[in-house]
Amino acid sequence: MARLRDIVIDCARPAATARFWAAALDGYAVAPYDEAELARLRALGVAGPDDDPTVLVEPSGGGPRVWCQLVPESKSGKNRLHLDLLAEDPEEETGRLVGLGASVLARHEDHHVLADPEGNEFCLFPAR
Repeated sequence: MARLRDIVIDCARPAATARFWAAALDGYAVAPYDEAELARLRALGVAGPDDDPTVLVEPSGGGPRVWCQLVPESKSGKNRLHLDLLAEDPEEETGRLVGLGASVLARHEDHHVLADPEGNEFCLFPAR
């Protein structure tokens, strides 16, 4: 039986996208860069974390990791897969997410549809 390990988000700006998702998701943080990782990046010609083509967002407890990976093409059309998030107060959480750089695409009676700063859609539902 398969288990979910990672969620991978294609983007033009992996470090910025990773910071958004780390701030958006409870219990997640951008993985720290130690000297070995910085040396590995330099060996690949990558100046530092802001230029890393694959940035990891880790959960503090259980749950899937989130990778933000650089892709050459821009997003076109609707996502074929999206995340559904829960919040105790969806209105307040929508405001917080917009403050982080999300945009509201639609407000429905039972959920909101938003997009991250790269335009990737996600839904926000009330936690019940």
